[in-house]
Amino acid sequence: MSRPTTEAEYLASLIPPSIRGVDRRTLLRGGIGAASVLAAPSLLAACSSSSTTPTSAGPATGTVTLGSNASDAVPKKALQTAIDAFQKANSGLTVKVNTIDHNTFQENINNYLQGAADDVFTWFAGYRMRFFASKGLAGEIGGAWDGIDGLSDAMKKSSTGDDGKLYFMPSTYYPWAVFYRKSLWAEKGYAVPKTLDELKTLGAQMQKDGLTPIAFGDKDGWPAMGTFDQLNLRVNGYDFHVNLMAGKESWADAKVKAVFELWRELLPLHQPDSLGRTWQEAAQSLQQKKSGMYVLGLFVADQFPKEEVADLDFFNFPEVDPAIGADAIEAPIDGFMMAKKPKNEAGALKLLNGIGSATFQGEIVKTSPGAIAANAKADTAGYTELQKKSAEFVASAKSIAQFLDRDTRPDFASTVMIPAIQEFIKAPTEIDGLLKKIQDQKVSIFGS
Repeated sequence: MSRPTTEAEYLASLIPPSIRGVDRRTLLRGGIGAASVLAAPSLLAACSSSSTTPTSAGPATGTVTLGSNASDAVPKKALQTAIDAFQKANSGLTVKVNTIDHNTFQENINNYLQGAADDVFTWFAGYRMRFFASKGLAGEIGGAWDGIDGLSDAMKKSSTGDDGKLYFMPSTYYPWAVFYRKSLWAEKGYAVPKTLDELKTLGAQMQKDGLTPIAFGDKDGWPAMGTFDQLNLRVNGYDFHVNLMAGKESWADAKVKAVFELWRELLPLHQPDSLGRTWQEAAQSLQQKKSGMYVLGLFVADQFPKEEVADLDFFNFPEVDPAIGADAIEAPIDGFMMAKKPKNEAGALKLLNGIGSATFQGEIVKTSPGAIAANAKADTAGYTELQKKSAEFVASAKSIAQFLDRDTRPDFASTVMIPAIQEFIKAPTEIDGLLKKIQDQKVSIFGS
């Protein structure tokens, strides 16, 4: 696909991205370390630091609308549970949640923001947030941060626009890893692979046992990006990965070719016909013990019945090159933004202030096992073992990236990489021509 030629085409084509990554030391200084995340302090009262609106926009009363992409059952319920608690503590304010299918929300976000956007809407930290802020399509929410305790400097950095103002309220984050069912592995005698060779050997054994080694679904275009990220981080390391995402490296480089060659080698271990399968359907094959592993985010847990979540576990994607190691991971941050011209600005800022609180986020993670609270003071007493392990996993990583479509330019991610990766999946032998095409489009978009 060619680059959009007009500003309107450019904006209309977007499925934007986020920050390139946050160093672990920054996270730990900011308070997202395992100790602080896993602590269980007393909850803040009333889902907010005070009963007054954290802005001069006026009293926070009336109705505030919230546009949500949490369309799957578990995250939808988790958000509504937290909203209900917020409304109970703020009786003068009514929150109306408008839920839209997740992918539809993503694909139409630009038209949504330029049209009749809700007062508050779900979105993503870092680059994705900064892009819309720089285009004047989101409102500044600095006042909503007043009085919030427990959001780290790293979270604040990922919520700040290019102009130094705050446009985002972080809510939850989650790591990407390789997920599996403990009971199935115990039954089959499988061991967690530490290296690429061990992963291949395990995959071959799973095939002999009648299993699909790796669940895989890329109908929506973005899930396979996570597999590319894992492989590139392991083959070429964190620095090369973030520079590639930033347009500073060539996609025709032999280093990138090595990633796709390795991926081609591993594709036979993946669930076939992936372009016709959603990530949820792939997750169900893991849940049903038809697949042995799944490379995905912690949100895969939301596709499991509550009684089966305890049987879900994960491991870090194995080492490929000992010189590179396996200490770089991905942990995207989700949250909320405000429309550029909200109908109820005071109510929107009050709601965002509540969303950032330990109380609100504690309600979300209590209901959704696929998320970790961004506020380090949220009550984590109800965390599943999977959530606790996830928090420790993120805290122990040396380098943390977001995700391909959050780490690079939105037009490059949506108009180039989604079709390119799907083309690779369909014809994995045509690597040279594919990478040349990606590089040519990269130059036209990044300018170098």
